[in-house]
Amino acid sequence: MDSTPNEANFTALRAQLQEAAATFADGPDALEGILLGIVDDVDRAVREPLEIFPVCHHSPASALAMARRLREKQPKVVYLELCEDMAPLLTELRNCRLPVAVQAFATEVDGFPAEWAPLSVVAPITEASAEYQAIAYALDTPGVELVLVDRSSDHVFQWQESKHETAEPADPDAPPAEEEATLHGDSVGVEIGDLRPRFAELEEHLLRHGRVRHWSEWWHQYVELPLGDSDHDTYRQVMLLIGSLFRRLAPGDAHRVRVDEDRERYMWTRMRAHMTATGTDPADALYVCGAFHAASRVAEFGVHGSGTFEISPPSATKWQHGLIPSSHAAIEAQFGLAAGSVSIAAAQWAKNLKRTRVRPYRLAGQAGTKSSGKAAKAAAPAPSAEAAAPDRLTGFLQRPPVLDRLDEAELLGWSVDIVRAARRNGYLASTADAIAVFETSILLAGMRDRARPTPYDFQDAAVTCIEKDTVPGRRDVRRLVEIMLGGDRVGQVGYDALPPLARDVHDRLAPLDLKLQQRGVRRALLDMASRPELQACSDVLWMLRYLLPHGAARTVMGERRLGERSLQESWDLALGTHQRALIELGYEGVSVEQVLEQRLRRTAYGPQATTATVLKAVEDATLYLRSRRLADELGRHALQVLATERSVDGAPEVLRRVRGLLAYYRTSEPSLPTWIESFVKAGYAHYCTLLPTAFADDDASVRQVAAMLGFLFSMEGLALSLGCDRNQLELAVAQSRPEEAAKTALLWAAKTQLGHLSRADLRTRCDELLGNPLTLPAYPRYLSGFLHALEPVPGLADFAVEAVSHAFARLPDPLLLPWLPTLITTLRGSGADLAPLLIREAGRIFPGRLAALDTWAPPWQAAPATATARPSHDGTTAPGGAPLLSAHPATCDAVADLLGCEGGWQTPAPSRTGAALLTRHPQTARALEALLTTP
Repeated sequence: MDSTPNEANFTALRAQLQEAAATFADGPDALEGILLGIVDDVDRAVREPLEIFPVCHHSPASALAMARRLREKQPKVVYLELCEDMAPLLTELRNCRLPVAVQAFATEVDGFPAEWAPLSVVAPITEASAEYQAIAYALDTPGVELVLVDRSSDHVFQWQESKHETAEPADPDAPPAEEEATLHGDSVGVEIGDLRPRFAELEEHLLRHGRVRHWSEWWHQYVELPLGDSDHDTYRQVMLLIGSLFRRLAPGDAHRVRVDEDRERYMWTRMRAHMTATGTDPADALYVCGAFHAASRVAEFGVHGSGTFEISPPSATKWQHGLIPSSHAAIEAQFGLAAGSVSIAAAQWAKNLKRTRVRPYRLAGQAGTKSSGKAAKAAAPAPSAEAAAPDRLTGFLQRPPVLDRLDEAELLGWSVDIVRAARRNGYLASTADAIAVFETSILLAGMRDRARPTPYDFQDAAVTCIEKDTVPGRRDVRRLVEIMLGGDRVGQVGYDALPPLARDVHDRLAPLDLKLQQRGVRRALLDMASRPELQACSDVLWMLRYLLPHGAARTVMGERRLGERSLQESWDLALGTHQRALIELGYEGVSVEQVLEQRLRRTAYGPQATTATVLKAVEDATLYLRSRRLADELGRHALQVLATERSVDGAPEVLRRVRGLLAYYRTSEPSLPTWIESFVKAGYAHYCTLLPTAFADDDASVRQVAAMLGFLFSMEGLALSLGCDRNQLELAVAQSRPEEAAKTALLWAAKTQLGHLSRADLRTRCDELLGNPLTLPAYPRYLSGFLHALEPVPGLADFAVEAVSHAFARLPDPLLLPWLPTLITTLRGSGADLAPLLIREAGRIFPGRLAALDTWAPPWQAAPATATARPSHDGTTAPGGAPLLSAHPATCDAVADLLGCEGGWQTPAPSRTGAALLTRHPQTARALEALLTTP
């Protein structure tokens, strides 16, 4: 194609810019290079045989211009700036309600740092976007091919220096993010048509002179509105001009520039390869990309580019692809846009369609969209490929801004609606506030050189007049304006577009007869007693509660423990709200059982796994999966982890888990599993070995040492039956030399349990502590040790009550009152979980009524009762024996008759002395006498 006519089109513009550069700069060389370079970029892109269509991210003007151009040109191939590996998912958009995001997800990484996992890339798509118009046109028009040409998801992370590179700062005036703003999680966003100055001083200059607060408002006022009614050539050249301007003034940091240029090389390499392979004529194709990339200066630019770019092979990471719900707030939060800008853009899109009567493209069967109907006006014939694009920039740049007249009806409707919404959210708004918002909006627009208030002017006026200085509810006025104007639309992925796991979950929960795909909370009532088929639903819900974030499946009534199942349950389900989390579960497996088993294995075999975490995985496998195979495998692994541990940090949790599993297996299984017998045997030897060190180690807490002793004492019977030696425990206790007061009391309790220390000796030692002024301040710590001793030696509960009672009885008030706060804080901080046992024992010992307290004597002060002879049933005195048998002989007689025993009750001699066996059996004594006297 001869480029001479095209170059002549911008000759006048070049001359004007050169003159302006000489006038406003010190010399023509400083500014001339930038201004003329911008024109060169526009000229170069316009002259390219493959038509380049520059767009801005979620811009209504770009979407409107795209719809017009597609109907005019009717291209046969559409090249779209989007990750090439996401192409198979685009057909599923028709089963979703926009906005949604195309996602690439990788749980396990291979070729990237392990700390980056999981990897996630999302590309959000809204109806008011040029990319959606191109997708809908290509998928629903026969004979049209859609080719994604941007780098793959794997290359997104290959070209990053870190997983989360520095993003554009969010608007400081933006309200706190709500639940809808977290729909994308921490995914890396792929921006189609990112168009924002990377030169902070330039953006500040534009905002200050444009009298706006943030970039989204400037773009809406000075680009969106003027381009909304422009023709194709004007739109295209203006967007190319803006992209070149931002690119030449300040491209940004070196790494970002390198990535941008590599993306452009990547896309042009892919497009040239496709045209060569398919024989596509560039005149029949359309290249949709961001305006920033349309003004590229890389050597590979164009169909006849001279550079060669080597595309690196993908890593070994396995990527999963799917669609996740998105929202306007999520798009704003991820890409650093001003709060409400996407919602306002959606409202502007609807107004543009109504004003221009352009028929947009929509996927057939698209949920949440209205039928487009017939075209309001015929499409203009496509211009010839040989025709030169006229210069539209000169006229656009010289044209004064059009001041739209005030639409009083629209502004009045906004004012009334915002007051109504504010009253529903707790504000004391009235008709006077509506009038104030109306007048303030006009005033603010006038101060900003606008005849017609924009949504941003109205938003500022509403905040000023209604919110005042307080926010009574969850939403502030700024958020209410965003909802009222555009609405924070939240997308939904349809059932047919869900991964197999998500569809399986909905199928298995179908008996609940709830609309679980809708957002919001649904209350599910499960009565398994009358409807046994709901037990399967209960199993799924418990697994979802374990796998999904808090709030997705929350139990209101009912619990699941080892050996226990609820007959009735109540659930609050919000699967529609947490649809993204459910979809991402589908990337890990085809059923929730498979995903849960994988998660349990990953937890148990992880590098940070401890014995306690592995035992918890065993319990979860038994509780949720009822898998004896998996539980035995994880139990054997717990035995291996225990052998490698050299600390006692997890001893309390290990004790609790092992006790629960033992109780479960003893009641539900005919015999204990082999692994738990081996675990008890190994744990007995393991904790006996670590016990002396733990008593002396300052890092080992009293609770941890008490848990060790609890394991040894409570598992002693089973361990000895399996071949363990009790001498090992006695030697470990004998070798323990604690220095801390609480551990000393714990050691005394252990010796009492082993029989090495009597209760009397223990009582004597406590009395010595109370009687010694030097040890008196440490007495609360000794009590803390006795309290923790209730875990391994619960029989000392009465002695702990006695020790506390002695302290209150013997200490004088000058010593007791300052000591009480220390005692309370010690008991609360060191033994909060064991204090109920102490209180229960105190309630058993002390009298229940105040009147009985005066005559009550503590059991530890009462004299031991002497054994007295009790009369038998026939009036004689029976020494010792069983008093109940003597008092009620009829029962014993009935049992004797039932067993066929003969004889009756015997009456002992009143004063019989000596050995009864010698008198009753004299033969043994005579034989012994003969043996001893035989010579």
